[in-house]
Amino acid sequence: MPRRATEAPKEVAGEMWKDYPPASTPINRATAPNIPVGPDGAAYEDVTTISPDQMIGETEVDGRKTRHYTVNFGPQHPAAHGVLRLILELNGEQIVRADPHVGLLHRGTEKLIEYKTYLQALPYFDRLDYVSMMTNEQVFSLAVEKLLNIEVPDRAKWIRTMFGEITRILNHLMSVLSHAMDVGALTPFLWGFEEREKLMEFYERVSGARMHTAYVRPGGVHQDIPIGLLDDIYQWATQFGDRVDEVEELLTDSPIWKARTIGIGVVGAQEALNYSFSGVMLRGSGVPWDIRKSQPYDAYGQVEFDVPVGMNGDCYDRYLCRMEEFRQSLRIIHQCLNKMPPGPVRTEDYKVTPPPRAAMKENMEALIHHFLLYTKGYTVPPGETYTAIEAPKGEMGVYVVSDGSEVLMRVFTEAI
Repeated sequence: MPRRATEAPKEVAGEMWKDYPPASTPINRATAPNIPVGPDGAAYEDVTTISPDQMIGETEVDGRKTRHYTVNFGPQHPAAHGVLRLILELNGEQIVRADPHVGLLHRGTEKLIEYKTYLQALPYFDRLDYVSMMTNEQVFSLAVEKLLNIEVPDRAKWIRTMFGEITRILNHLMSVLSHAMDVGALTPFLWGFEEREKLMEFYERVSGARMHTAYVRPGGVHQDIPIGLLDDIYQWATQFGDRVDEVEELLTDSPIWKARTIGIGVVGAQEALNYSFSGVMLRGSGVPWDIRKSQPYDAYGQVEFDVPVGMNGDCYDRYLCRMEEFRQSLRIIHQCLNKMPPGPVRTEDYKVTPPPRAAMKENMEALIHHFLLYTKGYTVPPGETYTAIEAPKGEMGVYVVSDGSEVLMRVFTEAI
């Protein structure tokens, strides 16, 4: 039976929750304990409990008072995709107040994983980010490998690194092009999604699935790259740089694009650090922090690439960082193609990875390993680890606790 997380002693739990009202009591977010407070120390208001007249402010222009406009952004908004609700107070086009309502996408993933074996837990990480699938698998696999104290074959490391950069391009294409479409530039969106479709085909050819691949696994990768795929990736990589240049020609010097991005969403370097930003959000503010450089994993310590940084911390700088990261990802992909070594793609410890199909037909021990691996799972020594990688959206970390059994005792995921 899978082991459940140990419950806290009743006296501890009672002490922890003593300040909270009973479940039947409506909670006022402005007075409930542990609610974030504003810069002046006052608790944020719950705008669902106040009338529109109280919520809408005024601005005086040329001696005349103009009323602010309040809109609901999401959850059923074309650009919100159901992930949150924002109540925005607008003064013209300037947002003067935002009240976020988050949690609409909460699915209890961490709790669900507690009942699963390590292999069964892997597909849940695919679904944490629908445009950065393989990097989520990668961070979980690295954490489990650290607990198992096993070494991954070199070929598997290079394959992981190559598909990690393919995933980064997938993510940045979605980010830049959907932003451009929201501003009104439809052409880059259509051009870029043609390239994105090619990358999804690479996903499908290597794993059998276009999105939720479960390809990167503890001990290596599920299977070797099929014949001809490396050649096709090379052909795509040689022409993708031209597509990046074409998108830049349409956006970078466009007066409409610049008007919508320059000076918008400005976050200074110190402010970004105070808010624990990472990824492009941090580098766009001028902080050159990239885990691939500072704490290399897989084959990142054996490739050369630059870390682009911004100067002004606005939307335009973050856009430029992503455009340059396209080119740096291409550099890494070319190096992976040129340096890809031969050899196995997963560890030969058959208690962690399945034995070859031919071996199962020749000896009973291999067949038993295969049966136990996919029914009972493998045991992981007791311990805990925090592992982080440079995912496309920033630092992606996973904290794994093992009690020595075949199932996960606790998993905590963190995306900064």
